[in-house]
Amino acid sequence: MTTVSSPAAPQTQPSPLEALRTLRREGQLAARYPQVAPLLAELAGTGAPTDLPRAGSVLVQLERDQVLAAWPQTETAVVAVTGHSTLGGLGAPLAAEFGRHGVLTETRLSDFDAYQRDLRDTGSPLYADDVDLALCVLDPQVLLDELGSPWQAEDLARAVERKLAEFQRLAETFTAHSSAALVLNTVPLPRTVTHQLVDHESRARAGLAWREFNSGLLRLSLANPRVHVVDLDPVVAAGVPLNDARMAAYAKAALGDELLGRYAREVAHLSRMLRGRTKKVLVVDADNTLWDGVLGDDGPDGIAAATTFRGEAFGTFQRLVRQLGSQGVLLAVSSKNDHDNLVQVVREHPDMVLREGDFARINANWQPKDVNLEDIARKLNLGVDSFVFVDDSPFECGLVAGGLPQVAVVRLDDEPALHVEKLLADGWFDTARLTAEDRARAAQYRTEAERADLLENAGSQEEYLGRLGVRVTLREAAPGDVDRVAQLSLRTNQFNLTTIRLQAADVTERLADDGHLVLVIRSADRFGDNGVVGTVFARRDGDTLCVDNMLLSCRVFARGIEQTAVAALLDHARATGATQVTAAYRPTKKNKNVREFWPSMGFTTTSATDDEVRFRHGLQDLVAVPSHVSLDCALEGSHR
Repeated sequence: MTTVSSPAAPQTQPSPLEALRTLRREGQLAARYPQVAPLLAELAGTGAPTDLPRAGSVLVQLERDQVLAAWPQTETAVVAVTGHSTLGGLGAPLAAEFGRHGVLTETRLSDFDAYQRDLRDTGSPLYADDVDLALCVLDPQVLLDELGSPWQAEDLARAVERKLAEFQRLAETFTAHSSAALVLNTVPLPRTVTHQLVDHESRARAGLAWREFNSGLLRLSLANPRVHVVDLDPVVAAGVPLNDARMAAYAKAALGDELLGRYAREVAHLSRMLRGRTKKVLVVDADNTLWDGVLGDDGPDGIAAATTFRGEAFGTFQRLVRQLGSQGVLLAVSSKNDHDNLVQVVREHPDMVLREGDFARINANWQPKDVNLEDIARKLNLGVDSFVFVDDSPFECGLVAGGLPQVAVVRLDDEPALHVEKLLADGWFDTARLTAEDRARAAQYRTEAERADLLENAGSQEEYLGRLGVRVTLREAAPGDVDRVAQLSLRTNQFNLTTIRLQAADVTERLADDGHLVLVIRSADRFGDNGVVGTVFARRDGDTLCVDNMLLSCRVFARGIEQTAVAALLDHARATGATQVTAAYRPTKKNKNVREFWPSMGFTTTSATDDEVRFRHGLQDLVAVPSHVSLDCALEGSHR
């Protein structure tokens, strides 16, 4: 008799949260730490709202030193936390939210209701040299504790005035004595406050006073680049409760765990921005992402981004994508479709908000999406780590997440009304301030196609450069250049010789220091003005000009711009009495192509370690400006 065995049950993959717990249980969490960020990213995209804090509870048990011993290149952040109420629930979500961006955190929590003491005392833990972010978490009691009993709307208005003046002083003290970022937050207005007042006139006055407090905090952040304010009003408006009334009464937890979790997410986004890890490119699918329907099956007449019930939601999503593009985000399409058919829809379909000119690149073919993204990256001369990929297909999202973990994947589903919320959830394109170069970026990248045509039709690289007509302007930075210079410092990776990252406040300090030299490099050619594309940070030390760093945007590589800038800088150094110029190169995964830049400019090596190579130029033989470049140099003593 033959026995027929039952088929084996299919093996199911553990959830990301279960995988993290297994790593911890097996004692492998530190040894396999690079696996953590992808697991957390998947959890953020597919898990329940409570899953990330639970994952954070696993991560807070990590021994930081063990992770760094196994993975010394791991990014770290020290976060000091102070506030008014109980904040013990903040550590786990901070660990999870930072962790999914690959940052290992150490959270230092101060005592209950210690924010005034901590900010006043320059010897408090908030002022420690290794602190990256100082969080001062505010809640409604910050204002309510200022009121007597009973109180009126006028009492609240006076309390607001006092507290704003206090925070102005505390912020000035902190930023004068610490290089960390100070993070405050707006305070949601509870209904239990306004409705203690029975007349509507008083409620209106109380509402105005409360909002003036929040407006004053936001104005404080505009006036001081080291102060940042997390606006919690949009979070509460999205349905996140302020707190649990019982926990607020009995445990003094004035902000609930869910709200603290969303606050932690916003802080992680802020930290990512301050580290220069803002994404630059948004790559979208087409079918059931930009429009309702499948072009290959339904034809142009069968798809919709307006006029139909579902189509209107896709039109709203297209308007968001276009809005992002108008602020410097490069837009691209990666779709499994016939290229000519898709381009025809983008050009002619009456429902389309987005048109061909909005996109820096359209890839419509039958290649895997990860291959397409790599092709788009090559065409734009950008790394895939600057990409956000949006698709409604779980398969395509999984393919890209597995093959290109550097790409941020936004997983849509079959409900188009949620597309906008999902794309905006993580603030991938957040930046401190928009610059003129940001707003012109899409147009500048579109002209690259014209440059590519010129290169293709030229007989040689020399002929191409000669016909391109490169013009370079080199001058000292002005206050109006601060935001762009800081942006280059934070976001440039390939031509970044020492990777010293400077915030806008740091650049402003160097501009005010006579011992420092901050230069901006601007370029243009026959196809238009590229704007400020590079910067040089240098300082005088006796008869030596020390170059601290030099940066150049990747979109203008190989045009002689960097050689021109250094030739003018050396000329300036000799003309102003320097006898030598020193510089350095610090290797990273992304700047390997410029490791020989200083030797190519006549510098000789003076010392070398695995972490840094130092160079010197004696200023005897100066390099020439490339013959195909026209230079306008406004530096003192320059004869170029």
